[in-house]
Amino acid sequence: MATEEKATLEIRDNTANPAPLGLLAFGMTTVLLNFANAGVYELSSMVLAMGIFYGGSAQLIAGALEWKKNNTFGMTAFISYGMFWLSLVALILMPQIFPKIAGPSAVAMAIYLGLWGLFTLVMFLGTLKISRALQVVFGTLTLLFGLLAVAEITGSPTIHLVAGVEGIFCGFSAMYTGLALVLNEIYGRVVLPLGPIKR
Repeated sequence: MATEEKATLEIRDNTANPAPLGLLAFGMTTVLLNFANAGVYELSSMVLAMGIFYGGSAQLIAGALEWKKNNTFGMTAFISYGMFWLSLVALILMPQIFPKIAGPSAVAMAIYLGLWGLFTLVMFLGTLKISRALQVVFGTLTLLFGLLAVAEITGSPTIHLVAGVEGIFCGFSAMYTGLALVLNEIYGRVVLPLGPIKR
């Protein structure tokens, strides 16, 4: 009998890691928004433009690329937060563009932010299996949504200020994580640590 030989086809993924793009898009937009929340400057078109074109659109692209890499966590996170930025900009602009559409009340905004906080808390649990750096990003983001929701309900400028400062830290932590991934890959060693990876 003739010996049957089975050929094995190995497919290697040579595509770039989309996570740094998503993390930087989220982080930089978050920093800029929370400088406004902290009272450094007024909310302006600069923040809204970043929300549409970087925080929103770039994260959608990163999420689609994470889907191609079979990364459910990355896909869910980046597409969800990309849509968060786009929806937030729409909440601000739609009542101005369409005067018959009322803007959200303080209670509605608190529920909106609280729901995003709940989503982020569950995603934070996923980071316990990834890295310390992502735990910081998602942990501080959970706290940020909580603080912003409370600030909406109470109308407290102090809580709003605290949320702004905490949000700046959250955004910079995401920027750090994204840049660490880029530099560590380029140099082939740990240039900026991300913390132990859980298995």
